Amino acid sequence: MRTTLRTPRTSRTPRAAKAITTLAALGALTLAGCGGADSTDPGPGGPPSRSAGGEGVTLPSLKGQKIQVAAVWTGPEQENFTKVLKEFEKRTGATVTFVPAQDPIVNFLGTKIAGGSPPDVAMLPQVGAIQQAAAQKWIKPVGPEAKAQLAAHYSQGWRDLGAVDGTQYGVYFKAANKSLIWYNNAAFENAGASEPKTWKEFLSTAETISASGVTPVSVGGADGWTLTDWFENIYLSQAGPAKYDQLAKHEIKWTDASVTKALTTLGELFGKPNLIAGGADGALQTEFPASVTQTFSGGDQPKGAMVFEGDFVSVNIAQTSAKIGTDAKVFPFPAVGDGAQPPVVTGGDAAVALKDTKGAQALLTFLASPDAAAIWAKAGGFLSPNKSLDPAAYPNDVQREIAKALIAAGDDFRFDMSDQMPQSFGGTPGKGEWKALQDFLKNPKNVAGTQARLEADAAKAYKN
Repeated sequence: MRTTLRTPRTSRTPRAAKAITTLAALGALTLAGCGGADSTDPGPGGPPSRSAGGEGVTLPSLKGQKIQVAAVWTGPEQENFTKVLKEFEKRTGATVTFVPAQDPIVNFLGTKIAGGSPPDVAMLPQVGAIQQAAAQKWIKPVGPEAKAQLAAHYSQGWRDLGAVDGTQYGVYFKAANKSLIWYNNAAFENAGASEPKTWKEFLSTAETISASGVTPVSVGGADGWTLTDWFENIYLSQAGPAKYDQLAKHEIKWTDASVTKALTTLGELFGKPNLIAGGADGALQTEFPASVTQTFSGGDQPKGAMVFEGDFVSVNIAQTSAKIGTDAKVFPFPAVGDGAQPPVVTGGDAAVALKDTKGAQALLTFLASPDAAAIWAKAGGFLSPNKSLDPAAYPNDVQREIAKALIAAGDDFRFDMSDQMPQSFGGTPGKGEWKALQDFLKNPKNVAGTQARLEADAAKAYKN
């Protein structure tokens, strides 16, 4: 998943301002114990269950039916999603199989469709992927039961993200706040460092930690999507929401002065190998999960003291001995530029039906309900755009506050830029924006060359 909270639109509403305020307080939070409620459904064909935040969704009996669900999730994400699918099996009698998909998933699905064996449902991590799949007529419109769940539990903004030309195709099940920096508290304390609020303070904090003998920043550069998130947060805070929207739609070129400024700013970090764990070469060989675990392993002498990414980082932290709220803490991505607001960028994964069957539509209905969201919320590493989900379902105060801020933002948000773009440019390993920014990490002085390459690749992708 690429899978991020939101930035306010140009005219910020009180709800959006509240969301920013809530996020700004995250660094001071410590965690409480687990919360949430388990399903009490009696089994297939029985009455609907009640779970945190919902009155229970009614599902049909699907005894004997087989359903395949494809997603790019692996490890803990796959395990937690499987718990959701197991509950669906319990309630309906269907047999659901998880199909591991490769990135980019649209190419994977194209191969399956060409071979005559598409899965029933797929989880798409990009808005652009939904648009592409709809244009190819691969996916089916959402049925009335799922639509009813969306109308009851989702803001218009999230419904619009899953629609193409007014037709609802996607159900956004999993969201992500991609504007957070997690840090090793012991490393900070030993260095005498404090949580920065601006980009200038962030760089100063990094230098302070470096002087203490610990490399300050861990970067998962082997996964190009993490680098697009670095760029997007800087660009959103520095250039503002209007420019962000224009660049996302390629209404301005990647050679624009605003992109020059953002890449130059990012180069202030990438251009100092001593601030990055393993330097540029090491970062380019570090996959995202390792960038997290190496930050929270080794006590007060980790390979990196800070790691940038979304709320889902908590899943990877859980694979170490660090405890969130004491050993591992978090602060919002710093504001970039004088008078700028901290950026808030969101991503998400949407369920789409590739077969117009009773089983596929029933699964979309379940995934649109608070019942399904509560299952993964309890497991952690998950954020739901479902406004009816009881925050008590989340396992700790940090995740509760992130979730509350997401819902409080309403429709005042910005979605991950690369996920809005054609997948060939914004979502393909080794190509387009991912590859250009990996090369930029290696040579951050080449701002103009990076811009020219980004523009050439974007122009080709948008034309196609």
